[in-house]
Amino acid sequence: MEMKRVLLKLSGEALAGDKKTGFDEATVKEVARQVKIAVSEGIEVGVVIGGGNFWRGRESNAIDRTKADQIGMLATVMNCIYVSEIFRSSGMDTQILTPFECGSMTKLFSKDRANKYFKRGMVVFFAGGTGHPYFSTDTGVALRAIEMEADCILLAKAIDGVYDSDPKLNPAAIKYDTISIQEVIDKKLAVVDLTASIMCMENHVPMAVFSLNEENGIINAMQGKINGTVVTA
Repeated sequence: MEMKRVLLKLSGEALAGDKKTGFDEATVKEVARQVKIAVSEGIEVGVVIGGGNFWRGRESNAIDRTKADQIGMLATVMNCIYVSEIFRSSGMDTQILTPFECGSMTKLFSKDRANKYFKRGMVVFFAGGTGHPYFSTDTGVALRAIEMEADCILLAKAIDGVYDSDPKLNPAAIKYDTISIQEVIDKKLAVVDLTASIMCMENHVPMAVFSLNEENGIINAMQGKINGTVVTA
């Protein structure tokens, strides 16, 4: 797989490391090290980060679903601000785009603006999801990948690929090297949520799933060496 422009999806929980909440600086610095190598090789990198290290959605009926989702959107903005600063301290230029105004902290998203930053060799963070409730960051990364005409969505997860069942519960679970998005939908494997899966399938955007803990896993994936699972569109 040739990668000229990629969207890297990082889970908030993964960035928290063993602490399970907040940030593990060593983990984020390692992500920055690998992304910097890719950028130096001319790969255009967009980043989407989940908010699970701060907020896991509505946990009580005392909170309206729309408000709960808005809290989640703001969690992704906080994550992008932090990770962006670590990237900058590692020697990269970055910019954060959101689908809603955040004062002077971010810029308002537009495709033209994002393309301008990519051409300048900047890492572009897409924060705030879609800007609307009832959509996950999975849908957000699918939307931005389609809009930005990315070659692939790279899903850096706590698991090293796509399995036919949960390997934590089933020691005999089988890992796929390659699987189609249609099979993922039919078998309910939940690589990303259903909305994001359908968007990727209809717009022919492939995905690659690999472990964030794999040594040089991010740079390997950006160089087209997928040691996890390729999800074809």
